[in-house]
Formats: sequence, C-alpha cells, structure tokens
Amino acid sequence: MSLNLKNHTATIKNLAQTLGFDYCGIAPAQVLNEDARRLEFWLSKGFHGGMKYMENYFDLRVDPTKLVPGAKSVITLLLNYFPSQHQQEDSPKISKYAFGKDYHEVIKEKLNGLIQLIKSTIGEIHGRGFVDSAPVLERTWAQKSGLGWIGKNGNLINKKSGSYFFIATLIVDLKLDYDDPFVKDYCGTCTKCIDACPTNAILDEKIIDGSKCISYFTIELKDALIPDDMKNKFDNWMFGCDVCQDVCPWNRFSSPTNEIEFTPIPEVLNFSANDWEELTEESFKKIFQNSPLKRAKFNGIKRNLKFIGRI
Repeated sequence: MSLNLKNHTATIKNLAQTLGFDYCGIAPAQVLNEDARRLEFWLSKGFHGGMKYMENYFDLRVDPTKLVPGAKSVITLLLNYFPSQHQQEDSPKISKYAFGKDYHEVIKEKLNGLIQLIKSTIGEIHGRGFVDSAPVLERTWAQKSGLGWIGKNGNLINKKSGSYFFIATLIVDLKLDYDDPFVKDYCGTCTKCIDACPTNAILDEKIIDGSKCISYFTIELKDALIPDDMKNKFDNWMFGCDVCQDVCPWNRFSSPTNEIEFTPIPEVLNFSANDWEELTEESFKKIFQNSPLKRAKFNGIKRNLKFIGRI
C-alpha cells in the first residue's frame, strides 16, 4: 500500500472528526448486486407504500459510479443525534431525530466543508455528498465500511454506540485505504424490536414493510386521512416513531450528542396536547421553520394529532 493512500485516508478521517462526525468508514465503490435484488423484491411487494420516489433511479441506488463518474471510494459518516433531554410525560410523541434543527441542513454544511477541506489538503478531487435526499443505500455502505451491522429493525447498529445516528455518504474519485466490512450480526435471537412494533411493520429477515410504519403514516403519507385500520395503534406518536430503537438493547450504549445544532427546540420538549391544539399555522411556520417537523406541514401535524386523539 502506498504511503499516499494511508496518509490521504488518515487525513480524511481526521478532518471528519474535526467537523464533528462521530465515526468515519471507507469502502471501495462497487456495484451493489445483492442490494439490487433485495430492493427489487421490496419494491415488488409494495412495501414502499405511497413513497413512489423509491421506484426512481434504481440503477443510481446500486451503482455509485452513476452518481460520481470515476468513483473509487464511498466514505460513510455517522453523526449522533441522541438527545440529553426528553419530552414531557404524556405529550404527543416526536421522534428524537426531530428534536433540533433539520439534520439535512446541518449535515449538508458539514459535507460541503469536508469536500473543501479534502481539496485544500489533498488536492483536486471530484465528489458528491448525500444525506437521505438522494438514491444512496447508506446503511449498506456503512456496513461495508465497518461501522456496524443492519439490525432486524432495518437500522444500522454500532456496537459501541447503538443506532441513534444520521448516516451521511461522500462518494469520491480518490482511491483510499479501505476498512474491513462489518460481517457479524450481533442481534442474535433477540426479537425485541419485532415484538414491540405497534403496527407489526417489522417482518422477518430484516424486511420492513414501510407501508405499515408509523413514521410513514405521520411523515410520508400526504393523504388527508390515515387509514382507519391503524386506529389506536400509534401509541401516541404524532411525528415519526422510535419504538424499535428505544427497545433495542444496544441503545443502552447511546450517549447524548455533542452537536449544538441538535439542541431540542423548547416547544418540542414542553408543548402539551393543549398547546398543540391551539397552535396556529403562522406560529407553526415560525417555531418549526428549521425543524424536520415542517416536512409534515401544519395540516399534516394537525391530522396526526387528531388521529391519535390528542385534539
């Protein structure tokens, strides 16, 4: 292995740490043939529900060179979002990832910064950063980069720190020193996430029926009404759902995030059901202008609250 390869890899990992990322792993850019078959099966079963965008750009999802011509390396970065504070007891529940500022904005800025730093320290490279907004199978790349295994709930689990992480991907045309893939599955015979899922969305063999997931209904579904057969199954979740992560034994190793941008919005922690009921659209737009909650829009939030019987 050339000294350049080792130096460039060490430089990138150090830069990632400087920018606040908790973990950085690197895998060779290659076609994901096994994932292509798995994704094809998942789509054929209609597990994506109304998320029709999942059917688009199939070839881009499984081949990084289609996203970055000449791609040689896929850099995966994890950013912890586990909060140190909790919502009030009996408040309508919000997924922990949405407590603070929208992660897309936070991570995009870090990724752009990382690309610029790589260019200024290593030299001219071509690359693109992605965070949950492009056809990238980020959990597979995280596993191939040695950062953890994919649990029965479909989440990436890191042995030292659990699963409360955002995953970002940086595809570059630079050859690097690659990490060994994470090959062991430490879920074993545990079925806590499967047993606890309120809507039975977690199937065997790490297959998630996205069309049954509470996060799908409360965030992705744009219909005016949530299907009646889901009534009384939401366990008070109004935006997203953390049940499968909350019950996961590996999350006993979760520690609070150091990212200041993920500091919880006071209203997320303190709003009562009555506060949510009295919230106007104008106030919603002002309070949650930089929050992931804006994705569901004001009408979606009100629909969700009504469905779980909180307004």
